[in-house]
Amino acid sequence: MRRREFIAALGGAAVWPVVAEAQPARIARIGFLDLAPASAWTNEVAAFRAGLRDLGYEEGKNIVIEFRWADNVDQLPELAAELVRLKVDLIIAPASTEVEPVRQATKTIPIVFAQHADPVGLGHVASLAHPGGNITGVSMVLTELAAKALQILDDAMPSAKQIGVLWNPTTPSHTVVVKEVETAAKDLGLQLIMLPIKTVADFDGVFSTMVRERADGFLVPGSPLTNTQRVSLANLELKYRLPGIFGNKANVQAGGLMSYGADFNYMYRHAALYVDKILNGEKPADLPVEQASKYEFVINLKTAKVLGFEMPPQLLARADEVIE
Repeated sequence: MRRREFIAALGGAAVWPVVAEAQPARIARIGFLDLAPASAWTNEVAAFRAGLRDLGYEEGKNIVIEFRWADNVDQLPELAAELVRLKVDLIIAPASTEVEPVRQATKTIPIVFAQHADPVGLGHVASLAHPGGNITGVSMVLTELAAKALQILDDAMPSAKQIGVLWNPTTPSHTVVVKEVETAAKDLGLQLIMLPIKTVADFDGVFSTMVRERADGFLVPGSPLTNTQRVSLANLELKYRLPGIFGNKANVQAGGLMSYGADFNYMYRHAALYVDKILNGEKPADLPVEQASKYEFVINLKTAKVLGFEMPPQLLARADEVIE
C-alpha cells in the first residue's frame, strides 16, 4: 500500500500522531515585602496562603512567594528594588509603609496592598473605584478607625482629660491620622500628648513621658511598627499601669487592654483574590479597591484586672470579643 492510500484508509484525521512534549506549568513568582520579624505576621501570612490555596495555587507547584523582611523602614527601598530585579509577577506590599518604596521602585509590576490605611489620600490610587496605575488591594479607613478608638477610650474613662497618642512618623498615613485624631479630641474635650515613635527604642521613653505629663491613657493607631512589637507595648502598658487602645486585635491578644480595628486575617485572605485576577490577565488599574467591612472591638479583661481598671458594663456589652 502506497503512502497516500494508507493515509486515506485511516480516515485522514490525526494520521500521524504528534507526541507533544509535556510543558511544565508556569510558576508564578510573587514578591512579599514587609517589616520584620516575620513571626509577628504568622496569622496574616497564613490567611494569605489559605486564600491562595482556595483559588487553586500550591506553593512550589504553580506559585512561589519571595518573602523579604526589612529590619527597619530604611531597608525597605533596597528590598523593593531586589524584588523588582527578580522580575516577580506582582508584589504584595501590605500597608502604606511598604507601598511607597515599592511604588518608587516600579511603575509596571502590579502592587497589591492588604491593609492600606488611606490609598487615595496618599496618592497611591486615583480613586477606590478606578485605581489607575499599577496599585490596588484591600483598604481600611484608619483615620476614622483612630477617631472611633479615641471615642471608645473616652467612653471607658469618662473623667479622662489627657490622652497620649503614639504615632509613627515613618508611617505615611499617620500624618493624616494625627489631624483626624486632633479634630476628634477637640469634640471630646480631650487634651492630646503627641508622642512620635520611630523605633522600639522610643517606647519606654514615651511611656515615661505620659506618666510625667499625667496622661490618663493612650491611643496607638495601627502601624507596621506597633503591630510587630505588640508584646513590648503590652508589657509597657502593664509596667506603667496606663490603659490604652490599639488599632490591631493582635495587640490585645498579646496583653493590651483594648483594640478597635479591621479584621486583618480577612483582608490578607482577600488580597489573594487580587493576585489571582492579576495573574489571569486583569490590570490593577481596573480592579477597584475593596474597603474592609468587618471591624472588631476587643477587650482583655485579664489586663483590666491587672491594671485595676474597671471596664464599664456598657462597653463590655458592645465588645465583639472579650478575653477573660
